[in-house]
Amino acid sequence: MTANHESEESQSLTTFAVSEEVFRQVYDSPASLPGKEKWVTSDEDVREIECLLGMDPKTIGAPLWVSGDTRCCPNCGRETNWLDIVGSALTQVHSKEMLAKVILGTRKYINVEAPRAIADLACYQCQTPIIDLRSFKCHNWAYAIGDLRKVLEQIRRREQAS
Repeated sequence: MTANHESEESQSLTTFAVSEEVFRQVYDSPASLPGKEKWVTSDEDVREIECLLGMDPKTIGAPLWVSGDTRCCPNCGRETNWLDIVGSALTQVHSKEMLAKVILGTRKYINVEAPRAIADLACYQCQTPIIDLRSFKCHNWAYAIGDLRKVLEQIRRREQAS
């Protein structure tokens, strides 16, 4: 979310495309999720993310992890997760297609710097700023590139229809 760029190719200087081997080492490390707490986005919120992005239900099959110093919005008490990240990203600089590529794509990225907090993040439910969600990660080995293309075409068609 901190990068103000639309394409995968123009990532911030702290984000790098890496090999599967390097990605796996980073992903499997307990240090890959900084903060006091680590948790997975609920299935209900994953289904809402799919709806926001124009995907069919159950398109996202892999766990969507987050970490931070507190789990819940300080205002409404809703558990903070990828829904807040996606909702905030869509209201700012990122397209549905770009977010789908991040969540479902085969290209692997790592960040080499853990932020104190993810910038410009707000609660999906009440829009209160979330100031201590520190990190997020996802991976999905269930989607081949052909399947990802189908999902992206589906998103484009639905956006054009609305």
